[in-house]
Amino acid sequence: MRTVIVDSDDNILGAKNGEDLKFDDIYRVSALWLTNSQGQILLAKRKMTKKTDPGKWGPAVSGTIEEGETYESNIYKEAEEEIGLTGHRFTVGPKVLNPYGNYTFFAQWFLCSLDWPLDKFKLQEDEVEELAWVGKDFLIKELENSPSKYIVGAAKVFESFL
Repeated sequence: MRTVIVDSDDNILGAKNGEDLKFDDIYRVSALWLTNSQGQILLAKRKMTKKTDPGKWGPAVSGTIEEGETYESNIYKEAEEEIGLTGHRFTVGPKVLNPYGNYTFFAQWFLCSLDWPLDKFKLQEDEVEELAWVGKDFLIKELENSPSKYIVGAAKVFESFL
C-alpha cells in the first residue's frame, strides 16, 4: 500500500510508496496510548528489523496511514494486528506534528484503558519484540536518563500524557 502524504495543515496531497518518501514529505500516523487502572502505560518494543527506530520502545500501537484509510480505521486495524486488541473503544486524543528524526508526520493519538495481563496480548512477530506495563514515574526517569532506548522524540511526544 501507499503512504498518505499531507501538507502542513494535514490536508491530503496524494500518496507515495514508502521507499519514495523524501525528507520534506509529511505523512500520517495513528498511535495508541494504552493505560490500566493502576496508572501504568503499555509500551511496545519495536523489532530490530524495523526501518525506523529498530529495537526502541514506543507506544503500545502505532501505524502509518495508507491510501483509503483514516486515522481511526488505521488504529483499530493496527491494534488488532500488532497486539491482538479487539472489541474495545478508543477515545480520540491529541493530534501532534512530530518533526523528530528523519521524517515529519502528524500523529493522531487514541486513548484506551484496559486491565489485561501481558500474556493476553498476541504480538505480531514481525513488528513487536515485547510489551511492558510501566509506571509513569519510571517512564519519566527513563526518558530523562536513557532516551536512546525510546523512539526518536519520545520524551517530547509523550509529555502531553505524562
